[in-house]
Formats: sequence, structure tokens, C-alpha cells
Amino acid sequence: MSSQVTLPRLGQGMESGTIVRWLKSEGDKVEKGDPLYELDTEKVTQEVEADAGGVLLKILAQEGEEIEVGKAIAVIGEQGEDVPTEASEPKAEAEEPTEVTEEEPAEEGDPAPEREDERERGREEGPEGPSEPEQRVNGGRVKASPLARRIAKERGIDLAQLSGTGPEGRIVAEDVERAQVAPEPAARLTERGRVETVKLNQMRKTIARRMTEAWQAPAFQIAMSADMAASIRLREALLERVEEGGVRPTYSDILTKVVALALMRHRDMNAHFGRDEVLLFPTANIGIAVAIPHGLVVPVIQSCEAKTIQEIAVARADIVERTRGGKLKAEDLENGTFTISNLGMYGVERFTAVLNPPQAGILAVGAIEERAVVEEGELEIQPRMDLTLTVDHRSVDGATASEFLRTVKSFLEEPGLAL
Repeated sequence: MSSQVTLPRLGQGMESGTIVRWLKSEGDKVEKGDPLYELDTEKVTQEVEADAGGVLLKILAQEGEEIEVGKAIAVIGEQGEDVPTEASEPKAEAEEPTEVTEEEPAEEGDPAPEREDERERGREEGPEGPSEPEQRVNGGRVKASPLARRIAKERGIDLAQLSGTGPEGRIVAEDVERAQVAPEPAARLTERGRVETVKLNQMRKTIARRMTEAWQAPAFQIAMSADMAASIRLREALLERVEEGGVRPTYSDILTKVVALALMRHRDMNAHFGRDEVLLFPTANIGIAVAIPHGLVVPVIQSCEAKTIQEIAVARADIVERTRGGKLKAEDLENGTFTISNLGMYGVERFTAVLNPPQAGILAVGAIEERAVVEEGELEIQPRMDLTLTVDHRSVDGATASEFLRTVKSFLEEPGLAL
């Protein structure tokens, strides 16, 4: 018997995804666990495995098409088996929380509630039918996904004025995003040719939304400069121990270990800010900002405080390779407690990074460069590196942030202090 392949929910808050590429064609044999297609979500592009074996009888969703979670995208069954002509509707609506309102006691002579809705619609429509955008109501409530409701609330958009593109007119997040976009202007010409318009992909839309949210947080920045001479010697010693073909530790790996140990000493920095609470985590799960074409991804290395620098290097190499190859999984992006953004390899001396909510802090790291420094009245040349910490002031104060950054600086200048 044939079975429908539906779009899975690969992470909390996922509402939809875009089919990037089918890895199997209609008529191909499929084993359970075989990579079936590539899916682009708000967070990551990843391969999705088949959850049943058989023959791929029918592809219901085309490449480049955005699909709601729960909607059928393909049919797998036995060779020659009949294929259902219609795809099942998504189940997402059933998962949506129901809004409950208290009913007031009915007075004698009041119209029956179940008939009042019909009367009200009749009064609004009149003989000509509805004059406003069709109201997708269920018990008097506009039908919209939870994510669409949250975005609309944040941006002051009236859902009742939008036309939904989801099943049965349901409003999805993209409908709300589209409501704030001005009509596309006609192609403009300059002296040197036509102005190119580049559509935002799903990742850039998500980055734009999350950065806007992050900018609303009351953040502050502090900065220090560290003498990297001891860390340079440490890396040289580590490189001598690397076996042929092994992963070579970088300064980012040393920094990740140092930051993880500092987070364990200053747990207020290893935190998430909630509406009325701050969550302090027992392990340092550090996100590493990785630039990819048309976007930025922050995969997470788990429990860095318990790993050696070499183990962090191996984990970093693996996760960066999978990030750039589009092989990340949803769990690679979850549970981060702190983020490091290093632009030193691009020659950037110093910069300010934007918070990665709900994390309490992010550390921006510049290049190591030789500078003239006065030490005990003597002028000397030192390899210095600038560290700029951005902090969510709602959960962390200046003194706590300063102590944390001073600990990171001291560990870099004398790694033995971290033991």
C-alpha cells in the first residue's frame, strides 16, 4: 500500500520549508533511510531521509516550491500501484493552540450564539457579498500560523487585512513579511545598464528578521586587547603534536576553549534571556559564526569546556565543512549558549558583533597584529588581538561582563591560568 511523504517539522517554530532538490526521480527505488531530497528551512539546508521503502511513485512538490509542514510532497509505494490523485491537507492547523474566551451568561431574548455569526456576516456582506478581504475565521478568529501571529504582533500588522496563501486561506509567516514590502519598482536603468534585483532567499529573510529582533535588545559593548605571545607559543606546540593528516588547531580553537572555561567561571554570561527569567546553563555550547554564500550560519560545538583544544579543532573542522557543504542538521544549530564571531582571517582589526538572541553575549575577535606597547616604562612590540564583547543588558551588567572579558584576556595571555 502506498504512503504519502509529508514535510517534517525539523525544529521548534518551523512552519514551512522549500524543496531545493530532489535526490530521487519518479520510478526510482527508495530504501528507508536513503537521502530523498534537500530541504531549505529558515535555519539550514539539509538532506531529508525517506521514512519508508519502495518506489517513488509520484513527486507532488516541485523544486523551489515552499511547502507547509505536514503537507504531502511525494508518494512511495509498490511498482505499478495506483497513486492518490489528491494530496492530503497539512495537519498544522490542528496543532495550533486554540484561543479560549470566557462566555458571558446569556440574557433572555439574546440571539443564539451559533446563529449570531451568520447574521453578522449577512449584515456585513449585504446583497453584493463581502467588500473587504475574505475573513478566514474559525469561531470568529482569523486563521494564521503561530509564527505569523508573532511577527504581525511585533510589527503592528492587522492580520484581518491580509490574504492568506496557506491551506484554506490560512495566513503564514511569508504573508506577513510580504505585507511590509513595498510594490516592486519597475526595472531602473542607469548610464551603465539595468539595476539588478536580487530576491532574498529564505536564509537572508530569516537573518533580516532575527537581526531586527536583536537590534531591539538593550545591548552594550566593552573591549579589551590581549597579548597573544603565549597563545602563539601554545599553538606552535600543539601543531608539533598533530599527526600526519590530522586537523591543525587554529587560534579560533584556542579561543573557543578559553571562552568556554571563562563561561564556567562566570555563569551569568552563559545564559539566555527570557521574558521574565534568565536561564543559566551548566555547559558551554559555543556557536561559531560561519560565512557561506548569501548568508551566515552559526553551528554549535557542544560542551566545549569538557573538550581538549584538539577535540574542539576536530569538531570545528567537521561542522564548518558540513556548513559550507549544506549538510548541517537541525540539531547542529540548537542549544547554543554563547557565540564567537572571528573576522581576523579577513584582516579586520576590530568590529562589533550583533547579539544572537536569546543568548546573553557574543564575542567579536579581530586579527593578531604587532603593535608598539609600553610595558614597565619600556617600549616593546607585542602581537595583540582586540576582543569586543556585546552583551544583553537585560540579563548582564557591566561589571559582570568586564570580569568575564578580563578572564578571557588573562587565559589568552597565560593559558596555564585556565588549568
